[in-house]
Amino acid sequence: MSQVLMTGATGLVGDHLLRLLIQERRVNYIAAPTRRPLADVSGVFNPHDPQLTDALAQVQDPIDIAFCCLGTTRREAGSKEAFVHADYTLVVDTALTAKRLGAKHFLVVSSMGANAGSPFFYNKVKGKMEEALIAQKWERLTIVRPSMLLGHRDERRFNESVFAPLFRIFPGNWKSIEARDVARAMLKEALSPSQEGVNIIPSAKLREIAQGEA
Repeated sequence: MSQVLMTGATGLVGDHLLRLLIQERRVNYIAAPTRRPLADVSGVFNPHDPQLTDALAQVQDPIDIAFCCLGTTRREAGSKEAFVHADYTLVVDTALTAKRLGAKHFLVVSSMGANAGSPFFYNKVKGKMEEALIAQKWERLTIVRPSMLLGHRDERRFNESVFAPLFRIFPGNWKSIEARDVARAMLKEALSPSQEGVNIIPSAKLREIAQGEA
């Protein structure tokens, strides 16, 4: 049986993942700290605080596996600084909390274009986040890099609305992917036999895992 910590439960991937975790018999404890309280979710420890780091600090029980599904855009965040806080600082805080509580496996949603040397701000921050997690020397670290995510959002993202039709016809890793498939793949990887070290999973591979083809 596994004890799980996750952040990003209110997001597109996180919402699917949380519901999968609740239904998973091999998971007997879920801590899902959030900035605002979760609605219509039972059997989950949900400390909440506008400052996610403060909500994370309320998790004290031992953890085996941790998931981080945090992610926003610069437009949504409101500034470069706020974006870095959401997509870098809070991700690293999640990992540090999980490690302190004993987790051996950390799984995180990154982005297809993540690259610390990228000239593009979004990709650069994602790349630096990945580097920070790798530097923590996890026994097992799974980094998933989806392409454009598909699924219902309460607020539509402008770029996704404009480019979604194009990404649906792209091949390979560029092809858009359903958020629920990312969540399914993450859960399968989390509960699969141990594969130590860093495992970076691109979008096409995520789809294969989710659909049982890998």
